[in-house]
Amino acid sequence: MTNPPKVRAPGKGGPVMLDEISKQIIEQLQADGRKPYAAIGKAVGLSEAAVRQRVQRLLDLGVMQIVAVTDPLSLGFPRQAMIGIKCEGDLDAVAEELSSIREINYVVLTAGSVDLIVEVVCEGDTHLLEILGKIRAISSVRATETFVYLKLHKQTYSWGTR
Repeated sequence: MTNPPKVRAPGKGGPVMLDEISKQIIEQLQADGRKPYAAIGKAVGLSEAAVRQRVQRLLDLGVMQIVAVTDPLSLGFPRQAMIGIKCEGDLDAVAEELSSIREINYVVLTAGSVDLIVEVVCEGDTHLLEILGKIRAISSVRATETFVYLKLHKQTYSWGTR
């Protein structure tokens, strides 16, 4: 039985170092997040118990998470948008405040013409306007630019571990 690799916690001395087997386990789960550990073990040459142990370690370290990804359109959320935000002051504080808005599912600090980008999933245009109002009410926000999604051509979570 192969022992799990020694890894460092994210943000504590650099990136987490993964061996090839852990990378293969991640890729197996990206292809099918419900794949049984026994099947993953067979694919990567480990026992089911060893795979379970490695997956738990990867989860505990924050290297990955296993989630269900839904289709917003099929659940009654026909409007998605990316919103660029220009602001002043402490960007981390603004990012924290934006993160507390339930409809915002993605917050990132950027370099370029905007300071932050957020992604929202909405019930429609009226709902989008409400969310924009919440964003613009944050005192450090100076301007927003909204990019409404018209058609999604590609969305994957399979970039692997390159």
